[in-house]
Formats: sequence, C-alpha cells, structure tokens
Amino acid sequence: MKPYAKTAEALARLTPEQYRVTQQNGTERPFSGEYDHLFEPGLYVDPVSGEPLFSSADKFDSGCGWPAFAKPVEPAHLVELCDATHGMIRTEVRSAHGDSHLGHVFPDGPRALGGMRYCINSASLRFIPKERMAAEGYGDWLDRV
Repeated sequence: MKPYAKTAEALARLTPEQYRVTQQNGTERPFSGEYDHLFEPGLYVDPVSGEPLFSSADKFDSGCGWPAFAKPVEPAHLVELCDATHGMIRTEVRSAHGDSHLGHVFPDGPRALGGMRYCINSASLRFIPKERMAAEGYGDWLDRV
C-alpha cells in the first residue's frame, strides 16, 4: 500500500478551485463538477493525499448536483465531523490522511444501498479509470470497483 499524506508538493498541484474546496472548506456550485454525471468504472481518491475514498461501484445519481456515493471504499480513510455552519446541523466528511474537506453525508440515500448519501464535491476528488488503476499504484483496489 502507498503512504498517504498531505504534502506541500501536493497542495501546489491543486487548481484554485480544488484548493478553495479542500483546504478552505468550500463548496462547488451544484451541477458544475466534472464528476457529477461520470459513471465509468474507477476509483476516486483525495487529490491531496492520494488515499482511496470512493468506488464507482457505490456511486449513484442522487440528482442533488454533486457526486453521490452510498459508502466509502475504505471507512478508515474518512473522518466525520459535526458542521453547524449555514444555520443547520450537518455531518462534514474529510479525508483522514489529507485532511481535505470532501462534502457532507446525509441519511437520505437509497435504502437498497444502505440509506446513506455521501454528497461530495468533484473538486475534492481525483478519478482514476479502472484501466489506469494498476499503473497508478492502485491495483490492490481493483476488486472494489
């Protein structure tokens, strides 16, 4: 397994939008993210640390305007925190090793998939197509896609 960590080099590679969302707890506009309607097989990783976050096998179209997942590919790679901003109580989701803001999780997902909806900003993700996973060092995750 690869070591996952937040580095100055990784932060320097982020686009301004990725930096705003992952490092400054931003939210991209609904329906504006590149992964909202992407449903090809692959793995979604943290663009800062590289840690695997979500599998395409758990992605569904929630219609909310952001990529939605039923569960993380590895629960230990996520941290959930209480978020009381914007006049509401929500559960924020962050990456464990990169400490990147990812989005929020809600208990209104499809019951058949476990009932959860991880509503995640595209800017908080890097998609690795299944056919590139081994070449990029994620071969151990192929059985989860």
